[in-house]
Amino acid sequence: MGSYVNLAYDYPVLGAFWTVLWIFLWVMWIFLLFRVIVDVFRDDSLSGGAKTGWLVFTIVLPFLGVFVYVVVRGKDMGRREQAHVRAQLDETNRYIRETVGATGPAGEADQLAKLSEIRARGDISDDEFRRAKEKVLHH
Repeated sequence: MGSYVNLAYDYPVLGAFWTVLWIFLWVMWIFLLFRVIVDVFRDDSLSGGAKTGWLVFTIVLPFLGVFVYVVVRGKDMGRREQAHVRAQLDETNRYIRETVGATGPAGEADQLAKLSEIRARGDISDDEFRRAKEKVLHH
């Protein structure tokens, strides 16, 4: 049985550090590659041929293609990302406003009418009605 068994103490700490570093860099590289590809498709100022060219360049020569893309178009890449996030936020806010507007709180007149009904039934006192009315009118 002359086989060599690798034990944990056969792998030095510096070797583990370098392995973790290379894995981290590889994962970051994958993220950057996908960010570039997404940016190519997101950019409306590029023609179809230019998008195809950048895409082929980043797939055939990935390291050089991504490096050149980030150097040439990196500044605009950040602006496009900000515009995309801003558009998503505006869309979300619009959706929330529409949804809340349909089921949101009633206007002041409706709230005061409800308060009057509650007072007329005797569920709240005149003092409680006055405080609630002030809250509605000053809110």
